[in-house]
Amino acid sequence: MSWYRNAVWFVKGLREYTRGGYESASRHFNPADVEVDVAGRSFLVTGANSGIGKATAKEIARRGGTVHLVCRNKERAEVAKEEIVTETGNQNIFLHIVDISNPKEIWKFAEKFQNEHKLNVLINNAGCMVNNRELTEDGLERNFATNTLGTYIMTTALLPLLEKAADARVITVSSGGMLVQKLNISDLQSGNGPFDGTMVYAQNKRQQVVLTEQWAKAHRNVHFSVMHPGWADTPAVRSSMPDFYERMKNSLRTEAQGADTVLWLAVSAEATKLPSGLFFQDRQPVRTHLPLAYTHSPPEDEEKLMQMLEEFSQKFKSVSPG
Repeated sequence: MSWYRNAVWFVKGLREYTRGGYESASRHFNPADVEVDVAGRSFLVTGANSGIGKATAKEIARRGGTVHLVCRNKERAEVAKEEIVTETGNQNIFLHIVDISNPKEIWKFAEKFQNEHKLNVLINNAGCMVNNRELTEDGLERNFATNTLGTYIMTTALLPLLEKAADARVITVSSGGMLVQKLNISDLQSGNGPFDGTMVYAQNKRQQVVLTEQWAKAHRNVHFSVMHPGWADTPAVRSSMPDFYERMKNSLRTEAQGADTVLWLAVSAEATKLPSGLFFQDRQPVRTHLPLAYTHSPPEDEEKLMQMLEEFSQKFKSVSPG
């Protein structure tokens, strides 16, 4: 059935995930939802130096929010910060250099951040798709380290700060690719069998959906959501999926279109009227499994994922300096 699921996902994606899908969906948007003033609220965006992260940060800055850009590359991040300040006139833009694939760095950053700042909204946008199996300096498979463990540690490390805030939210940028993956907790670091970077990425994105659902159950004072931005023309897509980009480049969404639902989830009052823990596309909650797909997991597997990630995270926290 895997070929069938892939085919269904691709056909569905051609229709809904492209620029045309966004244009069709956006006819039903209420512009007033995002025409809000968020001055005095603090937002943290990971992977904010390009693509959907930068587009999101820029739109929040236009609305007066204090924006913390968490980026890996200092040079590119400084250029992005300058662009955001110049285009929006908002001076409350702060830059933090953190490698989300490095769990020790995340713990160190989060500890310092909690002592110096407040936080209302966390946007987990940083991600990667490495097409060959590659290990970090900590011996972690890089996709898992960035997309899953990095997201887990950043969120759990900042939850104490978020739980003190008014109208606290966590938004994670996932992918429709997760629809072709069933949660697999037996090989989190993709060390068994042939390595397919696209499918590893999709598995990580399935894990992010499970994380969001589990966090929503455990932390009632914070509104959690996860979303699919559609197929957008971003530097990450161009570098990680060059063949896909060449085939689809005339139909891809703009970065701003890809970021629209992130912005809506981050600033609108309408978003938090919906239950915590849902998966969104174009401002609407959508199903997390295709019809008739064999991608559902038993609850014990989802709970086991949380337990395994907590064990990973604590291991790196114990050796974190400071």
